Amino acid sequence: MKFGRAVAAAALLAAMTACGSGATTAGGGGGGKVGIDHPRADSDFWNSYIKYVPQMAEELKVDLMPATNSQNDVAKLVNNVQALIGQGAKVIVMAPQDTGAVANILQQLENKKIPVVTVDTRPDKGKVYMVVRADNRAYGTKACEFLGEKLGGKGKVVQLQGSLGSINGRDRSEAFLDCMKTKFPDITVFSEPTEWEGTKAASMLQTRLEQNPDIKGIYMHAGGVHLAPTLQVLKQKGLLVPPDDPKHIFVVSNDGIPQEFESIRKGEIDATVSQPADLYAKYALYYAKAAAEGKTFQPGPTDHDSTIIRLPNGLEDQLPAPLVTKENVDDKALWGNQAQ
Repeated sequence: MKFGRAVAAAALLAAMTACGSGATTAGGGGGGKVGIDHPRADSDFWNSYIKYVPQMAEELKVDLMPATNSQNDVAKLVNNVQALIGQGAKVIVMAPQDTGAVANILQQLENKKIPVVTVDTRPDKGKVYMVVRADNRAYGTKACEFLGEKLGGKGKVVQLQGSLGSINGRDRSEAFLDCMKTKFPDITVFSEPTEWEGTKAASMLQTRLEQNPDIKGIYMHAGGVHLAPTLQVLKQKGLLVPPDDPKHIFVVSNDGIPQEFESIRKGEIDATVSQPADLYAKYALYYAKAAAEGKTFQPGPTDHDSTIIRLPNGLEDQLPAPLVTKENVDDKALWGNQAQ
């Protein structure tokens, strides 16, 4: 396994200047320390990502500084980034959970000519070298189509949203609602903004089920924080039953963590969109190393099955994120089946 990873890393580095997205080298490169701030440690998804980071840094030979963790707090993120700069960081990797509140720190980094790579989230404003992310609107659309088909185009569903202060929460929510309105107009959607918090998700779901006992579908924006509380509520209400039971509530999630896969195998939930935690770590550091070396990229298809798009404030590499159901849950290529 380690040998295979080393070969893959070598191939990745060799391809850096010949990437399908058109990487070129500008003057003034030379590498340097990469500072990284993790967004939180209360999510199974992010904890998986955090475990991948040092592994990928070693494989890609990135000069990675000790990581900080902003614990879903923008003020801590700002302080952590400033500390990393003071310690000599030449590139910053971050995953801001409130994408509208980081414009000032991004401006400070631009003024200091320190490139920024963001992971999973796309800042609303402020220059970024690269956003490493999947197409989050596709998450909402895939969830809508799955539930719409399972419910036969009729009934009630609950959408446990993330934070609408995050581009991810907005993208998933808007796409889900747009798809429901267009393709399944006879399905009623109850949207609950949980702020990515499990306790809020549990409380909101419980209330909705009490008010609407005929709810037949749930869309969780983040299995890493929503899965356990959702399963607990369904269990308490006697609704955690197999898919062939008339009381079964169809559940589709986002993340692709091992716990979701196990729940799919048990018939507790029905599907999830696999966010590539391993690829998030890999390509965040790949682009951070490229930035430190003065490389630039252009929009277009890449050599790793993704597409780089142009943003008003930078570029975004949209990595693939497949829908996982009982039919493909045992696919060994899914990172959730490789995580330890």
